[in-house]
Amino acid sequence: MFKSYVLFFFLSIAFAVSAQAQITIRSITITGNNKTKSYIIQRELPYQIGSVVPADSLEAYNTLAQHQIFNTSLFNEAKVESIMVDSVTADVLIQVRERWYLFPLPYFRWVDRNFSQWWNQQNRSLDRVNYGVNFRQSNFSGNNDRLVIGLITGYTHQAILRYQIPFIDKKLQWGIGAGLQYYTQKEINYATIADKQVFYKSDRNLREGFRANVNLSYRPNLFERFNFQLGLGEEQISEEAFVKAPSLLPTFNKSMRYADFTVGYVKMKFDYNAYPTKGSSTDFAWYQRFTKYAPFSSFQFRKIWAHPLNKNNFIYTESNSQIKILANQNYLDQRLLGYGGLQMSGLEYYVVDGNAASVGKLAFHHKLGTITLRNPVTKTFLPEVKYHFWLKLYTNFGYVYSEKPLNANKLSNTLLRTAGIGLDIISIYDFVLKVDYSVNQLGDKGLYLHGGINF
Repeated sequence: MFKSYVLFFFLSIAFAVSAQAQITIRSITITGNNKTKSYIIQRELPYQIGSVVPADSLEAYNTLAQHQIFNTSLFNEAKVESIMVDSVTADVLIQVRERWYLFPLPYFRWVDRNFSQWWNQQNRSLDRVNYGVNFRQSNFSGNNDRLVIGLITGYTHQAILRYQIPFIDKKLQWGIGAGLQYYTQKEINYATIADKQVFYKSDRNLREGFRANVNLSYRPNLFERFNFQLGLGEEQISEEAFVKAPSLLPTFNKSMRYADFTVGYVKMKFDYNAYPTKGSSTDFAWYQRFTKYAPFSSFQFRKIWAHPLNKNNFIYTESNSQIKILANQNYLDQRLLGYGGLQMSGLEYYVVDGNAASVGKLAFHHKLGTITLRNPVTKTFLPEVKYHFWLKLYTNFGYVYSEKPLNANKLSNTLLRTAGIGLDIISIYDFVLKVDYSVNQLGDKGLYLHGGINF
């Protein structure tokens, strides 16, 4: 009996010691970052030199570090591993392969809300395309800063200048940015009739405006970000446009000057931000515009959850809600579902105006496989390109509340329902192409394309 107690005692001690085993990070070595500063990569790590981590969690920490580094959008590849020096010490090795950072690219993009609307409803009209030159310099100084210079013509004439640097302090928590934009248009979306956009076109400029903004960001840890933005702008429409749409601008006038601010909060922890298969995110944004006779407030909350069932299957859920406090019934401020992040697969040809909206999404994803293609053009820089294929089944639900629905719009104040099947293709540079076949509660069926490449 005594021997049994002694054996139990020593086994308990051994178990406790094993459970509490700690590993000290002796060194962190980074290779492949020819331009990116090492501290930008180290900022994404859940440990630093001298950190002590549980021995049974070291592999999970390395996986998290790899995800965080890749999600900076600076690298085509990121690999993190640790080598044990002895039983209580480890060295961390990080290998990255940098992306191309300079893109003086031809700009060609349809102005409609999605590709399907431009291709089918607008008959692929080149009059509804913006084109020009978009000069993008990512990682401008090696600090993950971004410079954008755009000279766009076609449907909308635009001049764009933006610069963003994520960190300006020694703790790598505070960032700043600024932007300028000027634009003119010869066609305006001035109304929604039967839940579809209605346009008016002229040979002369119908709308023009400019906007300037500055922003401040704060990132206290790996996953949370706070954003503060101040803006000034002016917008005006021609006499011809005002006669056609006197309630287009919030001021019910031909011009509007405004100041605004945006407060945003994001908590994001995904394995891959562009196409998450594991993790969750929480977004909140408050937008406030100050305009004489037409103040405006908007509050938006979005929650995403991706839960893996195994290595080839995961479930995706999303809820997205927005509330608008309107000073009057002007057209621009009422636009809601079908714009920005408030989208429903299967309702690509429709928009719903209102005061508040909520959308829920549920999808089951199954991985079909991966294809690797050799790159004959840049063998050294990018020897191969991988394409991942996912099959999905999905359904969307939504509701838009409108205090005063107009123009025979029937989709507000009713439950919206869609469902479908789709194929998602994912590759380098956050390339995500979604090919969806959807049906909605109106009985409409169709094939829709979404996505693109992130430069």
